Amino acid sequence: MMNTKVYKAVHDLAEELMTAANKNDREKFESLFAQLKAICMENENTSKDHPVQWETLADFTEELEEAITTYEKALEKSIAINNKDHMSSVAFSMATLQLEIGQKDEAIKNLQNAKVSANKIEDKELKAEIHDLLESLIEEEG
Repeated sequence: MMNTKVYKAVHDLAEELMTAANKNDREKFESLFAQLKAICMENENTSKDHPVQWETLADFTEELEEAITTYEKALEKSIAINNKDHMSSVAFSMATLQLEIGQKDEAIKNLQNAKVSANKIEDKELKAEIHDLLESLIEEEG
């Protein structure tokens, strides 16, 4: 279970980051991003550590390779607490970025893992997205 105060802080920052991004307010975006990153670093390997903060950080990381590395960290933390929802969503997000930089094999592996963890989740939309993307990649291979 995630610390409520941390969750609220991360959630609020995510909303503000979205707003700043939509307004193209670089300065605000970078300042908020720095705050979010600081929360992640501060809580890392403490009782307040949770995959949702790393997943959120990765969602707003503009440099693709860096975002993938951050998703990897979120995935490790999701696996550590056996949170299937985060295991599925993180692996899916990571796969979409890996495809963008041409890491197709890695993306397929992440999607296959995401599909397994998604068996246990209620988010039907995410399940369908994972399934469809994986199918399309496997068809290309064949």
